[in-house]
Amino acid sequence: MDRGITPASGGIENIAWNVVGQTYVPKLHSANAFVWHATVPADTFVPPHIHPTQDEWINILTGELEIEFGHDEGNVTAHKASAGDLVCMPMGKAHGIFNRSGAEATCVFGVAPARKLFDLFKVLDGVTDPAELVRLSAMHEVDFLPPPPDAQ
Repeated sequence: MDRGITPASGGIENIAWNVVGQTYVPKLHSANAFVWHATVPADTFVPPHIHPTQDEWINILTGELEIEFGHDEGNVTAHKASAGDLVCMPMGKAHGIFNRSGAEATCVFGVAPARKLFDLFKVLDGVTDPAELVRLSAMHEVDFLPPPPDAQ
């Protein structure tokens, strides 16, 4: 990782990706960690998935998200996270991220170690076909589960 400041108004090399209808702006990328700013419009979601090789977290800046845990265990629980909250999602455990609040949310996501997630977001930029999203994700160490029927 290089020392310095990544400005609030941009990210690494002014990159911005459209991933599942959300805007991701990478802020830090090294072998040890990957951090990105996300703008999460109302009624968008990241379907339930597992990072088998990474811990993940979300620091909610504005708005509210619902985080669902347990899709892999058959015991789904939903938790609301609001501005200032930190959501921790351990490696190997399924989670889904939903904006059902009716308003935009912003947050900072991170994973450690970085593994292949930065490269995944590069190839997912603009992908809208769910089958292709699942295929590409599996090649980059993210395993998607079927979305719940009430995902939206």
